[in-house]
Amino acid sequence: MTTLSRLKECLEKIKKDNKEINAIIELRDEKELIKEAEEIDKKIKNKKAGKLAGKIICVKANICVKGMHTSCASKVLENYVATYDATVIKRIKEEDGLIIGYCNQDEFACGGSGETSAFGPTKNPLNKKLISGGSSSGSAAAVAAGFCDIALGSDTGGSIRNPASFCGIVGVKPTYASVSRYGLIDLSMSLDQIGPLAKTVEDVSLMLSVIYGKDCFDPISEESKKINLESVNKIPKKLRIGILDFPIKDKRISDLIEKKIQEVSKKNNWEIKKIKIPHIDLAVETYYPLVYVEIFSGSRKFDGRRYGEKVEDSAGPEVLRRILGGSEITKSEYGGRYYNKALKAKEVIKEEFKRVFENVDCVISATVPRLPWKIGESISIEEGYSADALTIPANLAEICAVSIPAGEIEKIPVGMQIMCDKFNDDKLLSICRAFEN
Repeated sequence: MTTLSRLKECLEKIKKDNKEINAIIELRDEKELIKEAEEIDKKIKNKKAGKLAGKIICVKANICVKGMHTSCASKVLENYVATYDATVIKRIKEEDGLIIGYCNQDEFACGGSGETSAFGPTKNPLNKKLISGGSSSGSAAAVAAGFCDIALGSDTGGSIRNPASFCGIVGVKPTYASVSRYGLIDLSMSLDQIGPLAKTVEDVSLMLSVIYGKDCFDPISEESKKINLESVNKIPKKLRIGILDFPIKDKRISDLIEKKIQEVSKKNNWEIKKIKIPHIDLAVETYYPLVYVEIFSGSRKFDGRRYGEKVEDSAGPEVLRRILGGSEITKSEYGGRYYNKALKAKEVIKEEFKRVFENVDCVISATVPRLPWKIGESISIEEGYSADALTIPANLAEICAVSIPAGEIEKIPVGMQIMCDKFNDDKLLSICRAFEN
């Protein structure tokens, strides 16, 4: 299939279904897209095309694409037009990936359901009564609905893996500092990471190989080995799998995950052991003081003078809740002690994972400890936050993690999370290939 024919196919699906699903909030000019697709097809014909030639790509609306409205799905930045490309976007364009539009998301990435967007919730393409997960709701839904081949999201505490699980696709949170965040309007600078979502491990691996690597514009990015696509395709012969011992109320989820692990491990003769990670139950309590303080700090630039509207005047309740929380935590009478305690707890969890990876190659669990709820269903803030109890630890530990489809319960997708040590992203993806096959 040519790039042009694939583009037309995706645009037709968007025109037909997006009004109901609400995964895409901005599309580029169709004439411009057709022209770019034809140019890419010429490159393919002349054997001068990049690695992403032929791939249709959508982007979460908090990653800058020059000339597009990088709104973060908020009225605050509704009219803000990006004046430059984020590093990941620049790298995608250099490899002839065709970016067609912006995806919906929870406002400023604050949320885990896709319901806090100022432009309405994203519906799950597999069951439109259900949430698609968040905060990268539109990115996951766009892939699941066939609106694109690959999408970019950002992950602070599960924001790629959570919607990937609920939408039955693959979503990767790479190692912290392995992918440039230059051009990302982040939620939490000490946790956020850009990563890919797609229907196959092959496509997320391809995208990660393009965006992975040090960037001089991002001071926290680190030099690391490149993603080797050949090694990703090789199924590991010797593997020690750690099944995370973590209480889940819905036993159907843990039983489904364990059955999947047993099947694949038996086939490949892998070793399995149950593991406990001390203090992992403190992950949610550690995460939120960090997020609250860092969004409060990061949102000070949205003062109504330089970028769009003043955040306190135009943002939704979840964003304001987090800003208010950060404001309270940083007050002088507390002397930063809650934030500093959270940083210390983060280091403890980081060290505990380091010790675990001395004895196992990967840690596997459910991605989300519950099934997706209905759009508009009333659940407590605590319930919503606890949905990320299994994904947050990977962000605190700065390791790589992925959600891949494990099966279904009552025709609802269930994701399985695999975590590997820092900068072992290619090993992580090769394990995923084994489960996918």
